Amino acid sequence: MKRVYKTVAVETGEAGFTVTLDSRPLRSPGKRPLALPTRALADAVAGEWEAQGDRVDPRSMAMMGFAATVADRIAPQRDHVVGEIAGYGGSDLLCFLADGPRELVERQVERWTPWRARVETRLGISLAVTAGIMPVRQSDEALAAFRDAVAAVDDWHLAPLHTLTSVTGSLILALAVHDGDLGAEAAFALSEIDEAYQVEKWGQDREAEQRRRGLLAEVTAAERFKGLLNAENC
Repeated sequence: MKRVYKTVAVETGEAGFTVTLDSRPLRSPGKRPLALPTRALADAVAGEWEAQGDRVDPRSMAMMGFAATVADRIAPQRDHVVGEIAGYGGSDLLCFLADGPRELVERQVERWTPWRARVETRLGISLAVTAGIMPVRQSDEALAAFRDAVAAVDDWHLAPLHTLTSVTGSLILALAVHDGDLGAEAAFALSEIDEAYQVEKWGQDREAEQRRRGLLAEVTAAERFKGLLNAENC
């Protein structure tokens, strides 16, 4: 898409902060208004638009992407998104240990157990853990608690929570990042214990490494978006 605007600015209104392009309020790809909740986020989105060259590359505008997701996907179908995220609680990565080799299993037990314990304490639940690919069903109480925890998150924070959950395959880790008890990069590393072990034994595959870097960029962008949401307006 060719850049047709010259100026980018941020305006303050009753609904929040609006980015303008040549004095016109920015809208989402779905043509919905974008009233951003914090000045920090509005400045970041404005900075992405300002940084574009002769052509606009949406792939270079992660904060805009998250904001558009809130407007076009989360707000119109919040219950569906909440259910989608909460669903990971029923098959969370941290509840599926490898069945070997022993060294890998020991790493998973050592590094995952504290985060399972954390969410069990936070939600007042007990989680079932299995080994290998054997199915395991979490209790109805645990599933309900996961859904309640996700439903308590506002629309804006659901966007980064969704990315963190889907990339890591773990609602347990995503909630820890959401609560500020774990960094996104550390959460991603915890979700990649199996892959890291395989690299140690067999070496790195270039295509797999490129994929890993792309996923890491997604979770760090999600964490940045969350931080901008939590910034105080001044």
